[in-house]
Amino acid sequence: MDLLLGPFADATAPAMSEPELAAFEALLELPDPDLYGWIGGSEPVPPTVTNPLLPAVIAFHAERSRP
Repeated sequence: MDLLLGPFADATAPAMSEPELAAFEALLELPDPDLYGWIGGSEPVPPTVTNPLLPAVIAFHAERSRP
């Protein structure tokens, strides 16, 4: 997961608020296979996952993967 969350953290962590940092730490606790599927787009994010930072992580990687 370091390959997915690390670049996002490098780019955004210095400007994150305390609640955003807490949300990021909560992402680190989620199962890696689930995060990989959600961030990569192969699996939909279930409605029970309400981490406010997850959409930003997904958008960050979608932008990076554009040609």
